[in-house]
Amino acid sequence: MTQVTARPAPAKTPHMIDARRLGAIVAAGAVSVLLVVLYASMVPPAAAREATAACNGLRPTPVNPALGQLPVVAPDFTVTAHDGKQTKLSDFRGKVVLLNFWASWCGVCKSEKPSLDDMTRELSGKDFEVVTLASDREWDLVRKALPNGSPFRVFLDPPAGDDNLGQIATAWGIKAVPESFLIDRNGKVRHYFVNKRDWDSDVAETCLKSVIQE
Repeated sequence: MTQVTARPAPAKTPHMIDARRLGAIVAAGAVSVLLVVLYASMVPPAAAREATAACNGLRPTPVNPALGQLPVVAPDFTVTAHDGKQTKLSDFRGKVVLLNFWASWCGVCKSEKPSLDDMTRELSGKDFEVVTLASDREWDLVRKALPNGSPFRVFLDPPAGDDNLGQIATAWGIKAVPESFLIDRNGKVRHYFVNKRDWDSDVAETCLKSVIQE
């Protein structure tokens, strides 16, 4: 009688993976990809909501008399610096810009300047610029109003005729200074602020940073 010996099953090699285990790995990978896609689709709206909520704390005015309902593309203009060099608003495209209208004869503007100074020193750089237009006829008046200079850019916006406000300020629908506009990297006016603001406050910093970081 011949004895038959059963052959042992072949041992699994390190390269052999159970089909069920492979299926679980594939399913887990698919879920991970789906979560990443969902997260990516949610981030832009969340960032936009954060920017709106933060800037709403500064009490913006949603409609400007000349520009209409915001957001809207900022009208371009050309201004002159103290050295005679001309600059366009569109030259700052790619940066977030806080455009501030003021005048040397404006007492409220004077009280706003310290916070504007502090905020500019802290935030200005390759992604953010503070640009101010003074409704004055002569540079000497501007220099007297800023005896220690300023960290922000200053340009002259001379009034026409007997007007008090500069021609650009008037074209932008400004009735009194100070007033400010927050312009995003794409050149759109996002927010319009009537009267002065405490620009170095926590809420202002949150608003500005939320738009800078978009």
